[in-house]
Amino acid sequence: MAKTLFEKIWDAHVVRSIPGGLDVFYIDKHLIHEVTSPQAFDEIAARNLPLFRKDQIVATADHNVPTRNQHLPIQDPLSRSQVDKLTQNCAKHNIELFGLGHQNQGIVHVIGPELGITQPGMTMVCGDSHTSTHGAFGAIAFGIGTSQVAQVMASQCLLLSKPKKMRITIEGNVRAGVTAKDLILYVISKLGTGGATGYFVEYAGSAISALSMEGRMTVCNMSIEMGARGGMIAPDETTFDYLKGRTYAPQGERWEQALAYWRTLYSDADATFDKEYFFAADEITPMITYGTNPGMGIAITEPIPSTVPSNEVVSFEKSLKYMGFQPGESLLGKEINYVFIGSCTNSRIEDLRTVAAYVKGKQKAQHVEAIIVPGSKQVEIQAKEEGLDRILAEAGFELREPGCSACLAMNEDKIPVGAYCVSTSNRNFEGRQGPGSRTLLASPLVAAITAVEGKIVDITQYLN
Repeated sequence: MAKTLFEKIWDAHVVRSIPGGLDVFYIDKHLIHEVTSPQAFDEIAARNLPLFRKDQIVATADHNVPTRNQHLPIQDPLSRSQVDKLTQNCAKHNIELFGLGHQNQGIVHVIGPELGITQPGMTMVCGDSHTSTHGAFGAIAFGIGTSQVAQVMASQCLLLSKPKKMRITIEGNVRAGVTAKDLILYVISKLGTGGATGYFVEYAGSAISALSMEGRMTVCNMSIEMGARGGMIAPDETTFDYLKGRTYAPQGERWEQALAYWRTLYSDADATFDKEYFFAADEITPMITYGTNPGMGIAITEPIPSTVPSNEVVSFEKSLKYMGFQPGESLLGKEINYVFIGSCTNSRIEDLRTVAAYVKGKQKAQHVEAIIVPGSKQVEIQAKEEGLDRILAEAGFELREPGCSACLAMNEDKIPVGAYCVSTSNRNFEGRQGPGSRTLLASPLVAAITAVEGKIVDITQYLN
């Protein structure tokens, strides 16, 4: 019987099916961090339960950590408490922790892939919605709630209903200046924030296959922003080349055995999906958002829509009022106060290289504060080894230490009230980057050019 990639992995992890449609679903890898794990550890302790397979848990500190002076004690009391709690719980249960100061510390969705923890065919969960990032390797990866974190700790399983299957195919070559971030912002703008609710999405097509692993992670990362349970891409030679030799990837004979299995992970030609969408890559141009959800995206040269469907009018008007924009207004020429390059969407070495390549020999606009936050200690080290830190500093960018930073303002990095920020993160909700902050989502390339020009421009005019 023909199966999709999703079905092959799902079916291989069903421990038992419950009458009525639920599956006892086995989890290969459980990633935890300081924000959503303390309550789960407390529940485990209250019920006097042991951790079932603690060797399959990996922990890091990312959401609350400062991005300056990480060698000093954390100043914010709540952040310090949560990070301390994670450290104590990991020590108590002998869980591998990449805490502050560790060479492998970083955003949970950045360190998993770069260390080779994330592998094709796996099932992975984390108390964080952007766990969908790991699907770029051909894994079923999704975010879970705090009670489910405790459930996985105690049983290594979850009780789940099987999501429906969606395939999104993007065929053709992309235009100059179009990146993975533009592809997914375009798709979300077409499907809307609820367009994939109830589905697990597989991305396919030549434009997806041509992406680097970093680009594939960006696409899968934002699957959750259109309501999908997760996103995934069939593993191929790009995937295998990325993983080979990484610290936690299989080695020697185990590598060959794993490779033989990984090569079976694709959707069969006659497999069927519950819903399919097709897009032409050459119709996609550099994107930017104008509103307060990731579905409110437009080509950077397009005006904000003048009209929307009647059921969206209230949220549309509320969104524009918050952002200080008008229907039909062009964003070109709009002055920007902050540029943030970071988050689990775009903080990898490829993103830093893209920014450095553009800003080399240039200067950011004087009125712009340009913050660039690597996704991990490894990315920070690599950036310095490649001399990117020097290029960024000469251009006026501040390269900080790794963490979630201004993506979600749960730490010291916040965008001020009323300020406009072009951000490579994944959400532009009201106050997401700080109370009253105004976020415009875009690619690292758009962010870099915006920082130099000090305003939103048609970036295709700045490429050569």
